[in-house]
Amino acid sequence: MENTLYYGDNLKVLREYIKDESVDLIYLDPPFNSNRSYNVLFKDESGISSDAQITAFDDSWHWGNTAQETYNELVTKSPGNVGQLIQSLYQFIGSNQMMAYLVMMSIRLVELHRVLRPTGSLYLHCDTTASHYLKILLDMIFGPDNFRNEIIWKRSNPKSNITINLPNSTDSILRYSKSHLCKYYQPYGEHNPEYLDKAYKYKDGKGRYRLLPLLNPNDDRPNLTYEFLGVKRVWRWTKERMQKAYEDGLVVQLRPGAVPQYKKYLEDSKGRTITNLWDDIQQAAGNESLGYPTQKPILLLERILRISTDEGDLVLDPFSGCGTCISASQKLGRHWIGIDITHLAIAMHKSRLKNMFGLEPKKDYRVIGEPEDLPGARQLAKDDRFQFEAWAISLVEARPMNRPTHSEPGQRDIHKGFDRGIDGIINFLDDRKGGVKKALVQVKSGKVNSSQIRDLKGVLDREQAQIGVFIALENPSRDMITEALTAGLYHSEIWDRDYPRIQILTIEELLNGASVKIPQTPSNAAAFKKAEKTDKPGPTQGGLGI
Repeated sequence: MENTLYYGDNLKVLREYIKDESVDLIYLDPPFNSNRSYNVLFKDESGISSDAQITAFDDSWHWGNTAQETYNELVTKSPGNVGQLIQSLYQFIGSNQMMAYLVMMSIRLVELHRVLRPTGSLYLHCDTTASHYLKILLDMIFGPDNFRNEIIWKRSNPKSNITINLPNSTDSILRYSKSHLCKYYQPYGEHNPEYLDKAYKYKDGKGRYRLLPLLNPNDDRPNLTYEFLGVKRVWRWTKERMQKAYEDGLVVQLRPGAVPQYKKYLEDSKGRTITNLWDDIQQAAGNESLGYPTQKPILLLERILRISTDEGDLVLDPFSGCGTCISASQKLGRHWIGIDITHLAIAMHKSRLKNMFGLEPKKDYRVIGEPEDLPGARQLAKDDRFQFEAWAISLVEARPMNRPTHSEPGQRDIHKGFDRGIDGIINFLDDRKGGVKKALVQVKSGKVNSSQIRDLKGVLDREQAQIGVFIALENPSRDMITEALTAGLYHSEIWDRDYPRIQILTIEELLNGASVKIPQTPSNAAAFKKAEKTDKPGPTQGGLGI
């Protein structure tokens, strides 16, 4: 199997690329319809979080042509009674934001059910905004008999308007299986020290132990009714098994006439049984935090994967965001598919896979949907010039700047603000005192001319930046190259080398391996906050049958 990242609408990717019953586990953390904008925070090379940020996605949905067309498809073509349910919800809710959200989620959940194996499970991460509606949809699509759990994850940071509401400190994870054949491995955690002191209070030469009852809760068991050590009761075990355990020193009677009890040693305990209340996993913070607004801790995803998958299974995350599910899958030796609709998210995936596992696209995994040649780049620029800019910026590992956009409601998209002539920034260290220097990036998807180079020179002076990078879809003219040369050189104190102060790079050159010329140190390599490295090897590569 070959691990794969897809850039694009997950509905289209599911329908075009993912075969029926080919996936072992699906984890999705979709927008919650909370009507909020979520920003990504980026790092400075000083190690301090930067004020620069970019909107990762707007978590708001609106009823429009797309929602209406999707509604029509659901009520006319969806399997089973899904169409009837959607009609009923529409009559109850009306054509508003919530209904738009439910329509867009429903059609995707139908496809996710299709691609899941009979032994597979789906985990849908949500909050109270729409969890009650989502559960109804999942009951209809997967069947109420295949509902397994509502897992309650207690976050460490409550969120709510405490002037009118109790602070909300939990999320829900709805767990459904494709059938009764689903894989399931009961998880266990470490015992609480206070519990150990209270429960395992006895000790002998073999270690700490606790005493457990041997009485059978069912009084009507004649075959298990007998006298043992002078006490006649209905026992859990046969008399032969009871005698054997007694001879092995595992059954004790604390005093004559007392009911015998079973000795369970601490070393034989699997640990604390994990229930559906998960209050032992904290939010991503410190070195794990990448600045992504809805990032989940990798321990949360590792637990989910261990419950419902085996090593080598295929995991799908259709809203893969900053790639936590993908990273957990790689770490635990599962194969993976990640899908996201922004180049920002795909760039974060690449950065995380490189930092944690040393993985490189094309060599270690596939990326489908990104331009691979100049015609593909031209098509992306034609379809969505803002996504083209985000993709182009990722080619030089720059961090994008906030810019205004008008994206489809609910899509994870880059929002553009007042960029002041700056599309991206590359921070680098080139100061014996540890000072941070800047390379500013501009991207042009249309016609280019020398006046744009003069403008970039002005931006460098205004921002007191050391280097300017001009990325163009079209080839530069001689006048542009001459104008760039007049900007002069930047001299590196540490490396004692000169670098062109303005550098013009075409998309074609970048696709062929060209790069920005800046002083290179190990800490200058990443635009995003670095994920912690792991030495755990992932699955071996092969062909993915999808």
